[in-house]
Amino acid sequence: MKNLLIKEWKLAIHPTVLLFFGLALMLLIPSYPFYVVFFYTVLGLFFVCVTGRENKDIEYTLTLPIRKRDAVRSRILFAMLVELCQCVMVALVVFLRNALQIGPNEAGMDANVALFGLSLIMLGLFNHLFFIRYYRNPLKVGKAFAFSAIMTFVYILFAEASTFIFPFFQNRLDTPDPLFMPEKLVTLAVGLLLFLLLSWDACRKAEQSFEALDF
Repeated sequence: MKNLLIKEWKLAIHPTVLLFFGLALMLLIPSYPFYVVFFYTVLGLFFVCVTGRENKDIEYTLTLPIRKRDAVRSRILFAMLVELCQCVMVALVVFLRNALQIGPNEAGMDANVALFGLSLIMLGLFNHLFFIRYYRNPLKVGKAFAFSAIMTFVYILFAEASTFIFPFFQNRLDTPDPLFMPEKLVTLAVGLLLFLLLSWDACRKAEQSFEALDF
């Protein structure tokens, strides 16, 4: 698995993945829907899969002495690592934003601990929606991404609207750190757990689909 992950980082990665890491700087915009930064991350993963289709990446991978499920597992683990790297980049920018004393985000969730928990849920949801469909037919990557992207934006709209609708989001989660830190840490823990569970379930189901596929 280690060698397959190295292959993903060296051969499969698309330049936009690295470029979109830099979009974490968008958190310095005074009022901006910060979840969109994480959407660019999954867009980069889509480009990885599209480029892989054109370059026959799956066909090449299956010529290696590995199981078909290993090809699925390495790609999803790679995606998770990319998403977690983006979280690290965003965390660094949050520290910078706080140092610059930029005010609250009037467009939605503020740059705080809760944002990471809610964003991890979004990333886990995308992984679950996208990879299950993608590995049913890797040639139709656009169809899988279109559905997943639409549902991800539905989540973004709901998450941002929650900061204006639900008192718990508005008065507890959408506040500057370190206010209401216990609630935010619980949100982060729940988000990380759901990210891992959704991604694991996506991997399990994608493996089953891909092993049954004559590819």
